[in-house]
Amino acid sequence: MAIFQVEGGHRLHGEITPQGAKNEALQILCATLLTPEKVIVRNVPQILDVLQLIELLKAMGVEVEKLSEECYSFRAADINLDYLQSEDYRRRGTKLRGSVMMLGPLLARFGVAYIPKPGGDKIGRRRLDTHFLGFQKLGAEVDFAAGRVTAKELKGTYMLLDEASVTGTANIVMAAVLAKGTTTIYNAACEPYLQQLCKMLNRMGAKISGIASNLLTIEGVESLGGTEHTMLPDMIEVGSFIGMAAMNRSELLIRNVSFENLGIIPAQFARMGIQFEQRGDDLYIPQQDHYRIETFMDGSIMTIADAPWPGLTPDLLSIFLVVATQAKGAVLIHQKMFESRLFFVDKLIDMGAQIILCDPHRATVIGHNHEVRLRATRMSSPDIRAGVALLIAAMSAEGVSTIQNIDQIDRGYRDIDRRLNALGARITRLEDF
Repeated sequence: MAIFQVEGGHRLHGEITPQGAKNEALQILCATLLTPEKVIVRNVPQILDVLQLIELLKAMGVEVEKLSEECYSFRAADINLDYLQSEDYRRRGTKLRGSVMMLGPLLARFGVAYIPKPGGDKIGRRRLDTHFLGFQKLGAEVDFAAGRVTAKELKGTYMLLDEASVTGTANIVMAAVLAKGTTTIYNAACEPYLQQLCKMLNRMGAKISGIASNLLTIEGVESLGGTEHTMLPDMIEVGSFIGMAAMNRSELLIRNVSFENLGIIPAQFARMGIQFEQRGDDLYIPQQDHYRIETFMDGSIMTIADAPWPGLTPDLLSIFLVVATQAKGAVLIHQKMFESRLFFVDKLIDMGAQIILCDPHRATVIGHNHEVRLRATRMSSPDIRAGVALLIAAMSAEGVSTIQNIDQIDRGYRDIDRRLNALGARITRLEDF
């Protein structure tokens, strides 16, 4: 298993371009199963989760051609449905959580889908009820014990989702585009990546209205055709780089961020006292020796919490938490959606951070204001986002830190050590350690 050895205390300088969005890629690649025609996808992130999904699609019979470093063509003309009942399919599917989003396209096009128990981050229970309740509303039969979803015919209907699940909404939308009649989805997720999926499906011949709202209307069509699609830059990488620059008192230019699709993210960093400047579609982070957390208007402690879009994505709370350890002031980080995502803070406490873990969902951080550096230590990455938060902490710490289980980081960040070393970081990857 590979590890990172990180020598802290080196400031970054230069420019970096975020990769294509991981969360969008998992939806878009599954959507290629909806048509036998060719779909060309650009800005595909070269990360472990996405590459594993591409290999799974190949194993199912999808013709995949790599046209350039980040551009692929997919043609799902001849899918091997028998393979979906194989041990190899189950083994591959359990490696990544994105595999669950194949269910909607397979059910819509072939009337049957098989459920691999999805893998992914160890961040607490992430229920799939929204997906299956949506399929049942459309007329499917779900046999969870047998790992199978079937439907003789999907029929459009009205549904009110019990939660604004991004993957759940995406799965239901992909099933509904080929259903008979009209489907209305209320309390739908409306993240930019879901908007991208809906726009791509419309270019393929679907009829989806209400895009960017929480009320989607889908008129079913007989079939979908091919198209071309370019993925957005990864907003989580953009947020990670902003936090990294602030924590390491560095000057950084982040290229091609698609600023209009960052939502509340820049404003939340501003509340942390972090300065930035929009330059066209680039984001410039100046060197700051200190940044001060705001308080609420009545003087009470600032709270940063996750929420469905257009609220703050939960994937960035780990970054906000680690950045707060060197701010001036205090902040309450409230992780509402996942009960185990804050359990990495014990590593930061070992490094000298002043953090009180109030309960599984809340942590209070009192910043050092860069007057006391964190100490180097040995730690393990529990999930993608916590792993990068620990990497940011190690880059600012005094001494050499070791991060184990970096496969978790590789799942979401392509060549992160090489890209950051080019900016002045000192990160050494040791294989088979």
